[in-house]
Amino acid sequence: AGKRVVIVGDILHSRVARSNLWVLMALGADVTLAGPATLLPQTLAGASEAGRCRTTTDFDSAIEGADVVMALRIQKERQATGLIPSLRDYIRGYQLNETRLARAKPGALVMHPGPKNEGIEVAPSVAAGAASVIDEQVANGVAVRMAVLYLMAGRAA
Repeated sequence: AGKRVVIVGDILHSRVARSNLWVLMALGADVTLAGPATLLPQTLAGASEAGRCRTTTDFDSAIEGADVVMALRIQKERQATGLIPSLRDYIRGYQLNETRLARAKPGALVMHPGPKNEGIEVAPSVAAGAASVIDEQVANGVAVRMAVLYLMAGRAA
């Protein structure tokens, strides 16, 4: 409760963003979804009405004072459909790099659900930096999915 979480990237096509949005808001976090206008949903089915979620195209402002910053993978095939002008433009406006991370709260966590296009969504120095919990996040995600599948398989038998 009371934490500020910024999720940046392809929000429109991300299952991770949607599931995290609802869980984080239920736990009392304030969530900002940031990305290019073409990758942000037009509606959030009531999320904004709850007052705990906002969307923005201004990542630099969104990250100010954040407790957690989660970058999402840019699917390179989306570039071919014209949703982003170029990867270079995306990096310029939305890559989580050291300069941007310095705007977050001291001790802010860096997350990415994987797989990541290192050097696009997250600068290599940030992905491997002290604030990053990316490797733990990915490992825990695999373990949780395995446990859920195990439980589901047992119930179906």
